[in-house]
Amino acid sequence: MTQQTTQQNIIFDLDDTLIYCNKYFYLIIEQFLDLMETWFHTYDIKTEQIKKKQIDIDLERVNRDGFVSEHFPESFVDTYRYFSVLHGRPVHPREEEQLMRLGRSVYEQPVEPYPGMFETLSHLREEGHTLSLYTGGEILIQQRKIDEMKLQDFFHDRIFIRQHKNRDALESILSEGQFDRQNTWMIGNSLRTDVAPALEAGLSVIYLKQQNEWKYNMADYTLGPESTLYTVTSLNEIPQVLDQHFQS
Repeated sequence: MTQQTTQQNIIFDLDDTLIYCNKYFYLIIEQFLDLMETWFHTYDIKTEQIKKKQIDIDLERVNRDGFVSEHFPESFVDTYRYFSVLHGRPVHPREEEQLMRLGRSVYEQPVEPYPGMFETLSHLREEGHTLSLYTGGEILIQQRKIDEMKLQDFFHDRIFIRQHKNRDALESILSEGQFDRQNTWMIGNSLRTDVAPALEAGLSVIYLKQQNEWKYNMADYTLGPESTLYTVTSLNEIPQVLDQHFQS
């Protein structure tokens, strides 16, 4: 006799779990590289060198300060300054301003749901699960995405936005929301900020594996004897994973 899925607390990540995010950053980075190639075409600089320097600068600041919106455009400017000094090219304030505008434009891109977002959230809600949203970033930027997708219809007041997304942040949310860890799931695409902290906190986890993942999101994690971890590649798989888990 199969067992029906019991009501669970399900915490969703936002960026690159429910809505597209990284693809817009990659698009803006390509535009940055095009500009750099135009400005430095007479110098012996490979595109991969520029790209690696920008990534290194950006990741160092995310590790240090969390998700701060100005870090991304500033990484463009600092990369530009680095190669300008390295090769003796004058630094032009107008070019720096252009890079800042370009970097900030990533936060003005359309908000686009992943396939199956509305269907999956609706299905889980109809099954009686309690849905929460936990996202990293600045409140104004993340709230715009939430409002445009009308995600309050699914998450109501269970929306948590944190500048730092780590074990401490998750623990504060679990305490604040009085979550029963034995009946709580974390669903997200980041091994670093979703999967590893949730496993350490004793939650069940569904890892939504994405192609071309941001380097920052890749990290090691530890599976204990009682850990529950499933890997999926689309939102549409999640209800079935939960059903199968409780029928096994």
